Amino acid sequence: MSEITELSLALTAEDERNIFGGNDSYIRKIEKSLHVEIIDRNGELHIIGDKDGAIKASGIIRELVQLSRRGNNIEEQSVDYAISLKEDKVREKENLNENVLVDIDRDVICHTISGKPIKPKTLGQKRYIDAIRNKMIVFGLGPAGTGKTYLAMAMAITAFQREEVSRIILTRPAIEAGEKLGFLPGDLQSKVDPYLRPLYDALYQIMGTENFIKNMEKGLIEVAPLAYMRGRTLDNAFIILDEAQNTTPAQMKMFLTRIGFGSKVIITGDATQKDLAPDVKSGLDVASNVLKGIDDIAFCTLTSSDVVRHPLVQKIVKAYEDYEKKDLNRQKKKSIQKLERRTRDGK
Repeated sequence: MSEITELSLALTAEDERNIFGGNDSYIRKIEKSLHVEIIDRNGELHIIGDKDGAIKASGIIRELVQLSRRGNNIEEQSVDYAISLKEDKVREKENLNENVLVDIDRDVICHTISGKPIKPKTLGQKRYIDAIRNKMIVFGLGPAGTGKTYLAMAMAITAFQREEVSRIILTRPAIEAGEKLGFLPGDLQSKVDPYLRPLYDALYQIMGTENFIKNMEKGLIEVAPLAYMRGRTLDNAFIILDEAQNTTPAQMKMFLTRIGFGSKVIITGDATQKDLAPDVKSGLDVASNVLKGIDDIAFCTLTSSDVVRHPLVQKIVKAYEDYEKKDLNRQKKKSIQKLERRTRDGK
């Protein structure tokens, strides 16, 4: 039988308000996940359970308190991620220190126009940001909600404001399966704007509408469909290619060969959300195979554990990941069985 341990933590009323959650939901979640009992007695938490569970629960609460005292609003996603980082397999694989969430939280990229700090919230996001700082070309791969585009935008605007680059270029393949936009009303800009809206939204939030418009009028910020990149050489620019899973191999090659001196390039995409015709290869898939191992190119793969939207989005992404793995295994099994039948028939 496991040894029962009781650990105590002193908390302020402000700490409790932020880390307990509505109806103590965050504390109940920690209890359920680690099989411990947490009792609040006059501002002192008592954690009771087997030694391993009590120590992990205590560590999670201490980290959440530190995050709270650093000005963060503790959300369900923060609690879920803190719990997942305490899993033995994760800690052994990642070789994590005790205050990993606080270390991540210290990495402030920039602030929004309203003063809100933009920073990574997960290990995957932290590695993505570090890769952008250290490499010339970075592929940010992963599902929706992992912050691939938003963090890339924050890094681009920071580099621009520090005069590390002279302009920002944001592009994405404006497709409805092949960039067929003729049915939309208006001129070309009004046709492509709906496809580029997520990029505009991030610019408005981080840079401010007035500042963005001023820099766009000067040609220092350019938001354009991928087709506009052909025939250009892009020097001293921070370039982001979004939704890259919808490029063809030819488009991806065209884009990558536009890169000039002093530029930094971020390519984001989710291989599971292609809008290409079924018989068309994705330029992102091809590039992932062709360019691995080249110095100054990094591939950062974010997963469902890096989703920072509503916790339900994380569950949806995870469910799809599990389904797609099972479906891939079924297809492999069918292929093997088909090959075995052909072999037998050949005999």
